[in-house]
Amino acid sequence: MLLARDHGHNVTIIAKHMPGDYDIEYASPWAGANSLPVGKPNSTQQTYETVTWRELERLARDHPETGIHFQNNFIYRREKDANSPIGDWFRELVREDAWFKDVLPNFRILPKNELPPGMDGGTNFTTVCINTALYLPWLASQCLKHGAKIRRGVVQHVADAADLHHSGKRADLVVNATGLSSLKLGGVEDTTMYPARGQITIVRNDPGIMASTSGTDDGGDEALYIMHRAAGGGTVLGGCLQVGNWESQVDPNLATRIMKRAVALCPQLVPEGAGIEALDIVRHGVGLRPMRKDGIRVEREVIKGPDGKSVPVVHNYGHAGYGYQTAYGCSEAVVKLVDAALQTKAKL
Repeated sequence: MLLARDHGHNVTIIAKHMPGDYDIEYASPWAGANSLPVGKPNSTQQTYETVTWRELERLARDHPETGIHFQNNFIYRREKDANSPIGDWFRELVREDAWFKDVLPNFRILPKNELPPGMDGGTNFTTVCINTALYLPWLASQCLKHGAKIRRGVVQHVADAADLHHSGKRADLVVNATGLSSLKLGGVEDTTMYPARGQITIVRNDPGIMASTSGTDDGGDEALYIMHRAAGGGTVLGGCLQVGNWESQVDPNLATRIMKRAVALCPQLVPEGAGIEALDIVRHGVGLRPMRKDGIRVEREVIKGPDGKSVPVVHNYGHAGYGYQTAYGCSEAVVKLVDAALQTKAKL
């Protein structure tokens, strides 16, 4: 969107899956989605998250049509989770001196009398939750509004995308934003990519807050998060972080554990005294987070295609479970790389 809107580039978007599709290869619709910073201090990811927060905050405040709204968020920490997979993932998020305390509004440390049983600490701040069913089509519409063309397509090699430009001419540059597919995409084949399976249950019940914990007693790779999507999107209950698991089908036993954990932490989800039978289920879902060993890859290279022709490629993938909350920061970095690559090509 930024390439077309702010820089006047003639953009064609080629995608196998589109907003409205629900497929295991397409992680975006399954996300919560929210902004809970997990990047390390003074890292590139911290920059991405900070830049993105400013835009998400603006959209939530000024553009309700995007399906983004503010949420009162609680993060709870258990010391025994420190070395679990979820604890590692949430390491920066659960810190009482978190770097984002001066970025996200209303940050405060929870006193002991506000902690649920079994929790050793916690923080409270304002963030956003995104109704992906509204936000993804809105993003597509913004691309169309600013002149980009959107087409369905599948390529076996990243350089082949250059021949799918809507003008009929070969594109000057390709942006590779293929997520987990970068593992097998010809010309990329990034073997540091791997899936981290997530499972959610969407319910109609409204908890009134957003909440997450640093882990659960059901397993080191099982998580607890609750977030209420904007504009009738329901409440997302999760989840897990199952590294290397490609399974696309819902595990009913895990679904039951997720719902029980959610009601235990947030009893206001259901009428007083009720259990998970009082949850009004919309659907269960599974998504594969596009993890990458070395984190997000935003960089430029020249790749030769099967036909021997070379094309500049700017990569933007490996966003793991933080794609929405790094999106605008990454996009700004991509724009800079694209402009630099096209200027270099023009001088040759």
